[in-house]
Amino acid sequence: MAQNKREAILKAAMELFGELGYDGTTMPMIADRAKVGAGTIYRYFENKETLVNLLFQDCVVTFSEVLQHGLPQNNQDLQEQFHHLFSRMVEFARNKASALNFIDSHANSHILDDTSKSIFNDFMDHIRSYLENGKKYNIIIDMPSDALISIVYGAFSYLYRLIRNGQLKETPELLQNVEECCWKAISKSSEN
Repeated sequence: MAQNKREAILKAAMELFGELGYDGTTMPMIADRAKVGAGTIYRYFENKETLVNLLFQDCVVTFSEVLQHGLPQNNQDLQEQFHHLFSRMVEFARNKASALNFIDSHANSHILDDTSKSIFNDFMDHIRSYLENGKKYNIIIDMPSDALISIVYGAFSYLYRLIRNGQLKETPELLQNVEECCWKAISKSSEN
């Protein structure tokens, strides 16, 4: 029963932090959504800051594991690796929509502790490494990696926000077209 309460608190907190942000979410709101007493939260989490950091770390680690799972190791077939990463981002967005929203809304939060920042930087370093490898093989446009990430991830994140809000319908054709557009936006093959 205790594990169920803890999981209910984590789920409620992730949803509320994603919807309302850190400052807009209170512990009583989390308790209400989790259907537990307000004091119950403090049996599991020292305070709201601890809760948001544990959630952030868990979401980022899970997202990283999803992206890395089955990643093709051929360092010169960057488009195949890009397809894998894009497909895995789609899978994460479908299966962990609240986690994706939570990461997006807290990645640059002032409330993140050093551990959260380190885990997020490690996650971003994996993506930067992929892009740097593409630049080395003259496949990816020579721009700062963070700018390239913003082009692809920014488009992806906004796309899934529109899908979640019902403004766009997710279809295989839409996802394929967005993936192709993102690849063309960062690859040198589109320069010719």
